[in-house]
Amino acid sequence: MKLKTLLLFLFISSAYAQNQSEAEKLIGEGVELHDKGDYNGAIEKYSKALEVDKDNLLALSEKAMSLNSAGKYVESIDVSKHAILIHPNEDLKNVYVNYANALDHLKKTDEALTIYQEGIQKYPNYYQLHFNKGICYTNNNRYGEAILCFQKALLINPKHAGSLNAIGILEKGSHRIPAILAFSRFLIVEPQTTRSKKNLENIKKLLSQGIQQNGEKSITININSNMLSDSSDVKKENDFSQVDLILSMASGLDFDKKNAKKTEVENFIRKFEVICSALQETKNGNFGFYWENLAPYFIEMKNKKFIEAFAYIAYVDSGSEDVGKWHKKNQSELDKFYNWSKDYNWKN
Repeated sequence: MKLKTLLLFLFISSAYAQNQSEAEKLIGEGVELHDKGDYNGAIEKYSKALEVDKDNLLALSEKAMSLNSAGKYVESIDVSKHAILIHPNEDLKNVYVNYANALDHLKKTDEALTIYQEGIQKYPNYYQLHFNKGICYTNNNRYGEAILCFQKALLINPKHAGSLNAIGILEKGSHRIPAILAFSRFLIVEPQTTRSKKNLENIKKLLSQGIQQNGEKSITININSNMLSDSSDVKKENDFSQVDLILSMASGLDFDKKNAKKTEVENFIRKFEVICSALQETKNGNFGFYWENLAPYFIEMKNKKFIEAFAYIAYVDSGSEDVGKWHKKNQSELDKFYNWSKDYNWKN
């Protein structure tokens, strides 16, 4: 009896290993199809994987994501619920993201937020849950709550381009300096993409905001009233009014004769140096997420003399001849910049 039991155990173990191996192969094929945009083909592969290895968590998670991408939100929710029920003690971070995203697509906002929060309680350090919760708030025009979610995502992962992009977009209408800082950091994290080109244009517009030339010798500088400090001595959270005013003065000099002859990148460098110097000069007593997390990075960038390298990274896809020449001659400066940025201590 003991020999028969052992043989039976070995047979079952071998069959299970074969099933698991086959399932992994099918999941890999499904991921390739998903990455190519063939979501239905991917779903079919994951379904086959589940036929040979019932309740395989990776197959369930990937299937839920492909169902989401294919617009099959109800099915994605069903798969996600099943995965959570069957694997309560496994890593379900992405399952919660897929589950809540599907609810958000179905306009079931309150349910989606509940699932995001449930996931965050289990996995508080998973930045994607905070980010996607922020997207849910954004979709429902709850921008203040969305920004807080994106900020939490960045506290966990300072290199998350999506959160930087979202903050820049949401802040650019009324908080110019935080938007410039977010977009600038984005260009470092994600250079040479469609989004980076768009965000460089966003920065350029923000830098010249309120500046208008009226004739050869007349310049109008319009200051946003939201940027002006009140007479109170009480500091406000994320108050960049002084930096904003200094930037407006610096941008007004774009039309000065000596600056008019400079290249676009050179004027960008001039204005960005003004921003970073103003951040350093006015940081005492100021507080808030942007002062405590983004401002120190750019202040150190200035002190390390890396603003020039940053500017030419930002303009790398501009097509300007002077930008191309600089990159060819200054690879060592780019290496120094990226090494500094990579090793920067975000927890200071």
